[in-house]
Amino acid sequence: MKLSPMFVCGATLVAVWSLIALAAPLLATHDPYAIDFEALLAPPSADHWFGSDNVGRDTYSRVIYGSRLALYIGLLGVIAPMIIGMTIGLLAGYFGGWVDTIAMRVLDITVPFPFFVLVLSIVAVLGPGIENYFIALALVGWVGYARLARAEAIVLRSSEFVLAARTMGFSHPYILFRHVLPNAMSPVVVYMMTDVTLVILFGAALGFLGMGVSPPAAEWGVMIAEGQIYISSAWWISFFPGLAMVLIGVGFALMGDGLAKMLRIER
Repeated sequence: MKLSPMFVCGATLVAVWSLIALAAPLLATHDPYAIDFEALLAPPSADHWFGSDNVGRDTYSRVIYGSRLALYIGLLGVIAPMIIGMTIGLLAGYFGGWVDTIAMRVLDITVPFPFFVLVLSIVAVLGPGIENYFIALALVGWVGYARLARAEAIVLRSSEFVLAARTMGFSHPYILFRHVLPNAMSPVVVYMMTDVTLVILFGAALGFLGMGVSPPAAEWGVMIAEGQIYISSAWWISFFPGLAMVLIGVGFALMGDGLAKMLRIER
């Protein structure tokens, strides 16, 4: 299979950010939480490459450490929705009947509501924090995975190798995990790449609204929120974490699009 240039570019961006996150203590020039009142709102310079914020914390170091939280939120945030959605979708598509009917009715109830509004509402009820954000994602984010897995299972349940496995007397769980699941994974993995980007963006949005990671955490959404009132005089406080968010999001999006092209999956 020939690698797509789009996939290579995206994978390179994601790999770079992953290395930055792993090597944050080595790459950071300052303590990301150290307050320096002599460097309040200092512009980008040799001492502070990305400038400093309203209490003198080094913006560059905080962006570097913020990559850890971004990847943690993005990668961990898609695991539970994917597992839940894959399970529901495969069971609904493979067995059909009342199982499919119940799953589809739950989907019909969930789909009309905007995703972020549902997540925001759940977090508002449970309280701010990453853990509650993950719970909200698990309760809402499984829908897309379920629809993809169901569509693949419906096609695969009539395929020759599944029919042959049934004829040979293999159990339904064996057929699902040995034959249906591996063949249904490709579009789900492609969707997951895009979903990571959304999870990172929504996590930053919650941080911006004060419902995600709490200050003084080095989290990009929190940093943008802290810099919004200084946007005309100290643009660097919000600009650099925003740029980092765009770059990491573009990386995962390019990986997803490139993988879809390589696997010839319609987006």
